[in-house]
Amino acid sequence: MELIHRPVQPHDIATICCFPQGPDELFYMFPRAEYPLTPTQLSDAITSRSGSTVVEGDGTVLAFANFYKAEHGGVCALGNVVVAPAARGHGVARYLVQCMIELARSQFDAREVWVSCFNHNTAGLLLYPQLGFVPFAVEERQGPGNTRVALVQMKQVL
Repeated sequence: MELIHRPVQPHDIATICCFPQGPDELFYMFPRAEYPLTPTQLSDAITSRSGSTVVEGDGTVLAFANFYKAEHGGVCALGNVVVAPAARGHGVARYLVQCMIELARSQFDAREVWVSCFNHNTAGLLLYPQLGFVPFAVEERQGPGNTRVALVQMKQVL
């Protein structure tokens, strides 16, 4: 399947809201949101962020991400990364993250791209280093049910 990427459109929002398959997955994608993800929660995030992008395959939205921080000539911090359940394990996340890195370069002239990944998000912890991200900090955060979780901060120098 050929993948393409484009800016998110209002008609994509309901589809993206179905991607997180439970409170834990939503926490990985969007820690401040409440499950289930609603169009209002996602729309508000899109409004306050930059570079909101979707990946499509065969006309179907398969993934979404944006930057919660986008400094021209500085740091772009990747957030709200999520892939449709049926598209997982097929290179869609890799394609999405590579597109976001290129967007950080071309649109924001970024020097670095940062990504944060919770310790239970095995797929993310394995993917990001393969794409050139290097851990630089670990922070304690509060997870679902008031559990202690580790947030691994990673960066890629462009």
